[in-house]
Parts: sequence; C-alpha cells; structure tokens
Amino acid sequence: MSLFIASLNSGSNGNCYYVGNQHEAVLIDAGISCRETERRMNRLGLSLRKVKAIFITHEHSDHINGVAMLAKRYQLPVYITTPTLQNGGLKIQEHLVYSFRAFEPIIIGSLEITGFPKEHDACDPHSFVVTDNNIRVGIFTDIGLPCRNVTNHFSQCHAAFLEANYDEEMLETGKYPYHLKNRIRGGKGHLSNKQALQLFLKHKPAFMSHLFLSHLSRENNRPELVRDLFTKKAGRTEIIVASRYEETRVYHIRNLSRLGYNVKSSVVDMKMQLSLF
Repeated sequence: MSLFIASLNSGSNGNCYYVGNQHEAVLIDAGISCRETERRMNRLGLSLRKVKAIFITHEHSDHINGVAMLAKRYQLPVYITTPTLQNGGLKIQEHLVYSFRAFEPIIIGSLEITGFPKEHDACDPHSFVVTDNNIRVGIFTDIGLPCRNVTNHFSQCHAAFLEANYDEEMLETGKYPYHLKNRIRGGKGHLSNKQALQLFLKHKPAFMSHLFLSHLSRENNRPELVRDLFTKKAGRTEIIVASRYEETRVYHIRNLSRLGYNVKSSVVDMKMQLSLF
C-alpha cells in the first residue's frame, strides 16, 4: 500500500492539502476557493470523486474559505469540532457536519485520520495524521511551539507537511508592528525556520522520505532560504517547499522502513497518475 500527497496551496492566502490512496482521499483544510481547488486538482490529474471528506484544523479564514462551497457542491462530509464550527461562522449544510474528538481515529475506507490538539491562537486547534496500512502522513502547520503531541506524531510519519513560517531575523527587522511580531513568535503563533529545523533533526524518524516545508510567510521568509537550511541536513529525506501560489506535484509515499533503509520516492509520473486517479 502507499499514499499520494500534494499541497494544493500553503500560506496565509489559503491552505489545502491532499492525502489519498488509489480508492479514497481526504482534504486537510479548504482555504482556497472551490473553483481553484478544482483547477489545481485537475492539473495534477487528481479527481474530486475520490475525495470523501474534508478535515478542518481551525477557524482562521485561510483554512476555511472554500469549505462551505466545496462541501455543498460535492456533498462532502466536513469533520470539524463544535467550537471551530461556531467561531468560524461557517454555513455548512447540517447533514454534512461531523464532529470529531482528539485522538479518536475517523475511518474512511482504508484511511484512518486522527486529530490531536496543538498550540495556536485559535479556539480549538488540531493537527492531523492520515494513516493507511501503517504509512503515516502528518499535517503540522499553524503551530506556536512543538508540543509533545506534535513531536510524538511527527516521529512516526513517513512524510509530513511541517510549518516553517518565518526567518527570525527577517521578522525582527521587518515592517510588522511589534504586537504582530510577538503574536507570531509568542508560543501560539507560528514556527520559525530554526524551530522547525530543530524539530526535524530531533524527532525525524529514519524512514521519513519527504518533508514539505509549509505555510511560509510572504514577508518574513524566502523559499530558497528555508530550502537551503533544511537540505544541508536532510540526509535521505527529500525537501519540498509548498508554495503559496501554486500546487506541488503529487508525491508517492511508501513504507520502506522494513527494508532497513530510506529511499527518496520519485514523483508520480503522469502515466501512473492518470491510471490511479
């Protein structure tokens, strides 16, 4: 078994991540419009017919902007906690709203999706791990600090979307007002490049094949800066920077830990994509 993953968009202008197998898939957050989600998935050769549910991390607009329309058009269940639903002001058809509890897996086909609390300035924020036949993909963004929940789950993942929001020097010397700088770096905002790198180096399992650096700040970070920082120390883990302007490619995640080594999985070639999706 294997999982196919992609970032459809990642940043303060919208977040949406695809995780699926040959038969079913889920979206983690829906922060870009329904139309743009459709366009990006079409370009990747992915079908929304295989998407069976949307999971929402928290109520900030860059994570929920497209969820109501996407859920309505495709009649997709939306897994969201009650506080997040209430504070997000979302108008989702009642029959499509499903609540979930931390650490209790939701089963969708052969996928198992588990949410867990994290540190962020939202009412009830969660991150998620998606598992299929012991292959685990984690989505760890909008994190103020790497709490035990985050590090424990990260250490079990074959691939992960990990926030690397800002360069500390760029934030300090940048144009943001002081109160906003403190919100970002204050423990319930976002992870810096250095914090993300420390988490990666300390808790990365030997079998992690792919790391997507995610939710980069437009004003306080640069893709080449954080890519270089991680690539120098990534070993066999492939580093991908998730863009705030376009989708990534689809990546094929397999469980290679049984073989005793880690090999970078290649990008799914177009013929294989079309046959699977």
